[in-house]
Amino acid sequence: MPPLDLKALKRSEGEPLIEPRDIFAALGGRPWPRLRVEQDQVLKSWFARRSERDLVIKQNTGGGKTVVGLLVAQSSLNENAGPAAYLVPDTYLVKQVVEEANQLGLAVTADPHGNAFLSGAAILVCTFEKVVNGRSTFGLAGNPYATRIGTVIVDDAHAALIAARKQFTIDVPAGHAAYDMALNVFGPELKRQSPRHGGALLEGDRCAPLRIPFWSWTEKHERVTTLIAASSNDDKAKGIFFSWPLLADHLGLAVATISDRGLQLRTPCPPIDRIPAFHLAKRRVYLTATLADDGVLVTELGADANSVRAPITPERASDLGDRLILAPAALNPQIIDDTVRAMVRQFSLGDRDGDGVVDADPVNVVVLVPSDRAAGAWFGHADHVLHVNDMKPIVDRMVAGEHLGVVVLVNKYDGVDLPGSACRLLVVDGVPTPLDPGEQREAGALAGSDAMRIRKVQRIEQGMGRGIRDAEDFCAVLLLGNGLALSLVDQADLDLFSPATRAQIGFSQRLATMIEGEGLDAVREALSLFLSRDDDLKDASSQATAGVAYDGDGHVSAVAEARRKAWELASTGDADRAARTLRDALDDLENVEQGWRLEEVATYQHVVDGAGAQATIRSAKRKNPNVLMPIQTVPGKPVRGQELQAQASSDFLSERYKTGAALQLAVNLLLDDLTFQPGDDNVEAAEAAMKDLGLHLGFPATRPEKELAAGPDGCWGLTPDRNAVIELKTGTTRADSSIIKSEADQLSGAVSWNSDVGGPSKCTPVLVAKDPALHAKASPPPGTRVITPETLESLKQHVRNFAMEVATHDRWRRSDAVGAALRTHDLLAGKIIEAHSVKPVRNSE
Repeated sequence: MPPLDLKALKRSEGEPLIEPRDIFAALGGRPWPRLRVEQDQVLKSWFARRSERDLVIKQNTGGGKTVVGLLVAQSSLNENAGPAAYLVPDTYLVKQVVEEANQLGLAVTADPHGNAFLSGAAILVCTFEKVVNGRSTFGLAGNPYATRIGTVIVDDAHAALIAARKQFTIDVPAGHAAYDMALNVFGPELKRQSPRHGGALLEGDRCAPLRIPFWSWTEKHERVTTLIAASSNDDKAKGIFFSWPLLADHLGLAVATISDRGLQLRTPCPPIDRIPAFHLAKRRVYLTATLADDGVLVTELGADANSVRAPITPERASDLGDRLILAPAALNPQIIDDTVRAMVRQFSLGDRDGDGVVDADPVNVVVLVPSDRAAGAWFGHADHVLHVNDMKPIVDRMVAGEHLGVVVLVNKYDGVDLPGSACRLLVVDGVPTPLDPGEQREAGALAGSDAMRIRKVQRIEQGMGRGIRDAEDFCAVLLLGNGLALSLVDQADLDLFSPATRAQIGFSQRLATMIEGEGLDAVREALSLFLSRDDDLKDASSQATAGVAYDGDGHVSAVAEARRKAWELASTGDADRAARTLRDALDDLENVEQGWRLEEVATYQHVVDGAGAQATIRSAKRKNPNVLMPIQTVPGKPVRGQELQAQASSDFLSERYKTGAALQLAVNLLLDDLTFQPGDDNVEAAEAAMKDLGLHLGFPATRPEKELAAGPDGCWGLTPDRNAVIELKTGTTRADSSIIKSEADQLSGAVSWNSDVGGPSKCTPVLVAKDPALHAKASPPPGTRVITPETLESLKQHVRNFAMEVATHDRWRRSDAVGAALRTHDLLAGKIIEAHSVKPVRNSE
């Protein structure tokens, strides 16, 4: 009898399986006997809705999104909706997805030109940027040979959005002929927009980013863009080479932002239709865990708003691993960040009580920092400092079970899996701040708005998800610093976290109340109990997330939808309808964001109605002082203090803060920004902090130079008959830091401004400077006071003590208690400047 041919039993005829769950069940070498419940549920829902072009699949971090995405891609291939591409944010993740596909037994390829991909025999795995760039191997719109993709899976969709923005941005470096031409053509208008920053820009000094006004850009941009075009085929000019083909047809509508570092061109929304492989795909599936605002999928990638509003999720959100989430600064503002870093190092070595003796198993600690500068704070505590290009070997060793101690990852808040013992303690030490000129300007204009709050919380949640990969995993999380701690006590921030994370934060906060006000030893104890898997703590944590459901709302605002529609109208020649479409969606926005969006409206409006656009910009300026200065300058208004400073301070604090913890953390956060830091990177934040400090202390406060393009950096209304005009030199980089003639003259100009706008007759000139010494030719106005690094630190300490005092027992709600605290800490109007400053002195004195 011949041997049985068992291979002949395999399916050889009939239609291929298209239901993703059936595909998994038919995989002979599958690494798991069955799908997780959550994976099963989302795949079933996707299959029922697969005819919708844009679908968002949301699962908690560690919920197995990669397997889901690969099965969706294979299902689409089997249904002839291919070719299929699985897109990830970086090359590190390409390797990770390929490894997972190989485990499943699904055919994948990295070759976009190979027959395996083009014929639908294998899923293409590559970076998002491989498809979406101006030199895409898939071809651009108008190319008859452009490659068509049937199904696109976008993994870590939030990271893909960042990549998309980068690809649709032209960056011209300082020194390029086009940059020099921009300074020459637009210099006078930039100086009118901001005498200080525009002047610094023209002199080659560091400055904050400025937008070239759209009315000037529209009229004269070709003198600059012609020179950019001359470099468009130079592959060494990477900031131009890859983006020029995507934006070349839309330069008149581009937002042009310039700083000492370069010129940036970016359209209000990316013209994603330039990439037919993505734009014309039959199915586009976005995998994400942490998008608090799904509207960015609409504005940035042109996704269908109605489909995005109905994300696909598992039935329950309790599939998340166990986490204890603590912020030492929220427990006790007196805990110093560096003592926490030292404690973290001790935990990595197994010394949990800090006595130098190992008393527990060592653990791997992963620290997320936004920059190399932030990584510097871990010098002496970290075993490894890694970047995206060199992290894989170390991460692989950790995942394999090796103990490596404290590992710092620089600017890698997503796309890295750290299961099990690879990470038992995760520290989030700051979140990335905007780096490019346009983002810096937007962040400054929207500071404190709901829009920026959403972005911050999203980044925090992304980071916190690195240490748990399934429901059985566990990881303690520490949030370091005042800003992150504030997100655990500010209800507006808490509401933006995903339901499961919010439940875990709630559980952690209940534990935190037991050790609130205690020192670092209490934090050690809580972490040790959690890492030792104390049964009572585990049970309480499980109860906290039991029954938690996903948020079924995709959170696409009317503004996000209108912004995309407006761009599509404007880019096809209907600027009038574009302006009306966007304007009609802005009524419900808070003033800060409404003003910012009105600048976008005016940009479209200017194409057909220049006078109307100027009226719109004037309206925008009244709502948000950080937008463009209209051609007709907004007149200055005098700033006058109030008779009852304590009442004004109490009213401000009561309106802004619901809890004493939030008050104390927010004050500490603004004081963090009020610092001497060489260079202009922190100047805008310092000026904003000075204004905010005045408001906290009960003084009407403004930023005239920012808000009116005239006057000082800051102005406090101390009393009805006295103002303080303030010039900040916190970013000075000169080796000789004494006060020079131009700085003294600037302060004199500030005093004159106060008089010109009808301010109080008494005016105290204040210079925030490193050194009170005067150069020989420097003549400051009479009565000048200088806040030096030493006196600034004194002021900050008095403000911290004030905040601590009024934050106790709701004292900030009582004007008498606030008044007493202001008096105790030398913060009353008649004392605050003199007590925290010195007189300028001549070098010879």
